[in-house]
Amino acid sequence: MKRNIIVLDTTLRDGEQVPGAKLNVNQKIEFARQLERLHVDIIEAGFPASSKGDFQAVQEISRSVGDHISITALARAVKADIDAVYESIRIAQDPFIHIVLGSSNIHVEKKFNRSKDAVLQMGVDAVKYAKTLLPHVQYSTEDASRSDFDYLWKTIEAVVKAGATIINIPDTVGYAEPGEFGDLIRRINYRLKNINDNVILSVHCHNDLGLATANTLSAIKNGADKIECTINGLGERAGNTSLEEVVMALKVREDVYQCMTNIKTTELLNTSKLLTHLTGLDVQVNKAITGENAFAHSSGIHQDGLLKDKQVYEIMSPEEVGADSMELILTARSGRHAFKNAVERMGFSLNDDAEFEQLFQKFLELADLKKEVYDHDVFYLVTGYREHSTSQNQLYELLSFQVVTNDLYPTAAAKLRMGDEIIKGSAVGDGPIDALYSVIKTLTKLDVHLQHYKINSISRGKEAVGRVNIKIEYKGKTYSGRAMDTDIIKASALAFLNGINAALLDAVYNEEQRKEEIRLN
Repeated sequence: MKRNIIVLDTTLRDGEQVPGAKLNVNQKIEFARQLERLHVDIIEAGFPASSKGDFQAVQEISRSVGDHISITALARAVKADIDAVYESIRIAQDPFIHIVLGSSNIHVEKKFNRSKDAVLQMGVDAVKYAKTLLPHVQYSTEDASRSDFDYLWKTIEAVVKAGATIINIPDTVGYAEPGEFGDLIRRINYRLKNINDNVILSVHCHNDLGLATANTLSAIKNGADKIECTINGLGERAGNTSLEEVVMALKVREDVYQCMTNIKTTELLNTSKLLTHLTGLDVQVNKAITGENAFAHSSGIHQDGLLKDKQVYEIMSPEEVGADSMELILTARSGRHAFKNAVERMGFSLNDDAEFEQLFQKFLELADLKKEVYDHDVFYLVTGYREHSTSQNQLYELLSFQVVTNDLYPTAAAKLRMGDEIIKGSAVGDGPIDALYSVIKTLTKLDVHLQHYKINSISRGKEAVGRVNIKIEYKGKTYSGRAMDTDIIKASALAFLNGINAALLDAVYNEEQRKEEIRLN
């Protein structure tokens, strides 16, 4: 009989800890809805005690998708953190509190500077308190793969007796290797079933040695019933276990693992694309499952074999992960029905007539520019429109611009709007982008410094859509901006403005927090 493996996605918590991957509330909700379409079992929505913004994001995710998916959030083993998790997820249908506390000698001695018994008691007290709030509590023994086994088991036994319903074994620093980690899970699973066979055994692996997927699969073979992953393997340092890799390994090698998941695999590529779009962090072209070349074959021998039978060199079809082998080509004459069909086929809901009409007009504009519009263009059109229309960081709006480039004086002029005020001006620079950014800096009167500029194509054809990612420094902090357009100069301007708007929003938020602290004191 096949076991069902519970899949927790922690992209919005562990994945978002990657520098440059910070998402706003609306972007998080959009991604959570895609995770709902992917049919993940649990979403770890964030770390609500870390900031007011993260608390709000977790709460909104619980409200948006919590009636269909179990929601959790991270807490340290302290009352304030546990309260923040509870208050942010309580409105969800099936919430649970996730508590993390170190169990290795280096964590106990260096991080907490306490005795092992004192740290163990912290964990027990935290679980007991969390159980007064919600019936289900997950306890993570941080850095378990480098922990003394006797102390690790003593901790697990104590927190299970205190009421923990899920025990999570993290390979926090990616230190373990598959045989070793599998043996650890086997030993824990055997003992755990003897004291309470209703407790779920979970794993959370990092990829510092490139072994996260292998370690997770080894853990499944040795009794783990729940896995924690991220889309595209996003996560701190070298990242986390890649959800798409583990899920497809279980599906393709079902004969070996005798396990299944609830994941709708045809949504894997859409989910990967959406995360790339929201964070601006590209997937390497040869990334398993979701990389651009994952199903590409250039070798003549391979191509010959594929033409004779796809199974010669393909162990899974592109369609299984949502990569259509044949795309629907749309034009400006395709009409509303064809466009709506293409959008809904990707899993997007278009119940709002006004939103659909606005999207259709955007589609017509794109079709006039590109002539032929493919599925990937439609995907970025919808996600880009929704991010723009719901985003709060459109403080400055680009009304128009002009760039003149030459060997002597590259010049740019721009007109911006902020509220009811319209401002315009011009500037020269070392090149067209430098001139454009110089005039925007002048008009916004902000001393920002460009740290990173990157442009790449996100669609095919000679009228490809270009995406620009930038990072700027403002008052010692780094902010990201992203934009896309068939006009790469316009995309560059919008990305720069979005970065500036992110900095301004952060300043407004900090001022609101300062006023709130003054009011409370």
